[in-house]
Amino acid sequence: MTSPHPALDEAVTRSLAQSLVRERAYHDACRTALAAMVAGAEEQVVTGEDVSASGADAEVLGYRLRSHAKEMRELPEGPLFFGRLDFEGVTADGRAAAGEYAGEHAGQSYHIGRLRITEHPSAPPLVVDWRAPVSRAFYQASARAPQGVAVRRRFGWAPGSLGESADLTGLEDEHLTQALSPPSPTPSPSHSHSLPERPSRILAGEIERPRVGPMRDIAATIQPEQDDLVRADLAASVCVQGAPGTGKTAVGLHRAAYLLYTHPQRIRRGGLLILGPNRTFLSYISEVLPALGETGVRQSTVSDEIARHPVTGADDERAAVVKHDARMAEVLRRALYGGIGGPVDSLAVPDGSYQWRVSAGELHRIVDGVRAEEPPYAVGRERVRTRVVGCLLAQAERRAGPPPNAWVRKISRARSVSAYVDAVWPKVRPEEVLARLLTDAGALETAAEGILDADERKAILWARPPRSHKSARWSAADLVLLDELAGLIEHPEGYGHLVIDEAQDLSPMECRAIARRASFGSLTVLGDLAQGTTPWAARSWPELLAHLGKPDATVVPLTIGYRVPAAAVELTNQLLARLDVGLPPARSLRSDGELRVRRVSDVLAATVDAVHGALAHEGSIGVIAADAEVAGVREALRAAGVETAGPDELGARVTVLPATLAKGLEYDHVVAVEPAAVAEAEVRGSNRLYVVLTRAVSRLDVVHARPLPW
Repeated sequence: MTSPHPALDEAVTRSLAQSLVRERAYHDACRTALAAMVAGAEEQVVTGEDVSASGADAEVLGYRLRSHAKEMRELPEGPLFFGRLDFEGVTADGRAAAGEYAGEHAGQSYHIGRLRITEHPSAPPLVVDWRAPVSRAFYQASARAPQGVAVRRRFGWAPGSLGESADLTGLEDEHLTQALSPPSPTPSPSHSHSLPERPSRILAGEIERPRVGPMRDIAATIQPEQDDLVRADLAASVCVQGAPGTGKTAVGLHRAAYLLYTHPQRIRRGGLLILGPNRTFLSYISEVLPALGETGVRQSTVSDEIARHPVTGADDERAAVVKHDARMAEVLRRALYGGIGGPVDSLAVPDGSYQWRVSAGELHRIVDGVRAEEPPYAVGRERVRTRVVGCLLAQAERRAGPPPNAWVRKISRARSVSAYVDAVWPKVRPEEVLARLLTDAGALETAAEGILDADERKAILWARPPRSHKSARWSAADLVLLDELAGLIEHPEGYGHLVIDEAQDLSPMECRAIARRASFGSLTVLGDLAQGTTPWAARSWPELLAHLGKPDATVVPLTIGYRVPAAAVELTNQLLARLDVGLPPARSLRSDGELRVRRVSDVLAATVDAVHGALAHEGSIGVIAADAEVAGVREALRAAGVETAGPDELGARVTVLPATLAKGLEYDHVVAVEPAAVAEAEVRGSNRLYVVLTRAVSRLDVVHARPLPW
């Protein structure tokens, strides 16, 4: 069809080509500047070695310089910018030429990228870090509220680009003040503001492009509501209730990167911890922070953080549910402090030919006073020792004046003092306390009186007690209890900030383990109540946040999906209504995508057929089945000549994985095998199925022989 305005079309094409040439040249200049920055960091290491300073100062300086150089060397290759902001110019009287005031940025242009690039530390940057204050307008400015931005430009890069300038294939301008400004002499190739409910063409392409390999960062595609969360204040703990595909995981990771950029000393002093549900998930997200220029951030699971011993035992579900219950915290506290006793007799402490005494009444008052203060157990033990020695010191001062410090140290280490402390406030290990509790029915009954009923106590008692705590076979739930005891004995070191993903699956006791590590820091809590699959999964955020020690954290819902196509969302909303979690239906901005729900007589044959069909398209393929069915599915695919990989093999074309490992992952094409088998495999199987059906980015095949469970 012939365009009615061929001259205009030709002008647009010519202008776009010229802009691409200029932007490619600019990218080359940025690449040169970045290479100089890397070389400069290496040179600083060499120079720093010659700096005259004390040994400690030189060591600290050297560590910082080497760390910076290492970070610069390890920056992943890729495009150096993804956007540009052109702020409004100014008139002769200093006012913005049109629209609202552009302030100090009036008349300026900034390229936005994943890190700051400059030709010299004191020179204006060639690329501004996406976390810098000025960059916020890239995510927040709109036609209704331009924030001084005249034009927002987005750049389109070839998929998988390593940053070659030739890979810059397109650009797209939004004239945010077009209604208020004179017409631009160069027509824009697209106007995404004309589609307020739909992302721009380049933005949509970036969101929807095939998923292969580890999770990507979303610095180029952050939406305004996501940006608000990313830039929330460090002191604020935030809980993100995110429907599938709303980007809650990406928000948490970008918030971590933002806090490291904005508060580098405070965060690095306390540390930053990313907690995920399992190691497969951590592998999937592992490249996001390095791509944003942040390396060295600890990424772990709750199980790994509390692992005092390998998991060699197993609990049945009943026992695990009781052990993960918040009531166990009081049972453990009673068991630990129940070993504290008052003295029967007075204390006699030999000192040469003289003997000091502390009465039984005074010793009782010391122990009771320390207990009332509720310090950590180990701290309380030392307070008892200190106060006993204080009584002896007061007697010595009255008798002969202040004794020397050596005398105080000698009395503090006296055998009789140590024996007394061991008797009334015994030194214990968490393993000793828990092993006694789980093997001695009488001890458990005493500690759990009025807390656990007889059936619950019976459920957690070890059927075959070990000879000692050293030979015990600890279960995963036991490790949570050991961590609680260890925290009662001595508080662990905390982090400056923690990001917790899939938080809805945490038990109250796991939350307490996290709270101990966040007592002086803040939290970013990410999750979806509809995706809660553990027997103790949360049904409300306030209760879980209270266990995390952050009852005042703000709960922010994200309901607009950018990943899951609308057809799949409509299907899963039918299942959502059956989950009894009180969440509103999710929405999707993705009008594309495909959904096929097929009832077949041979599920395995239909699965093979669906995978063959998916291979005709670009992108990754996830075949998800109930755990017990995975081996049969994998064998059927291999027999049909389809090469498959496990969930830990990132970058594979076809991945076969059990439903229990699907959480947090995403694939371009998902084949969901026999939903009824997934739903009936566990107590919260319907929630697990909801997870499975929301993993698809472009196409979802549901293959079933049995009736669908919704």
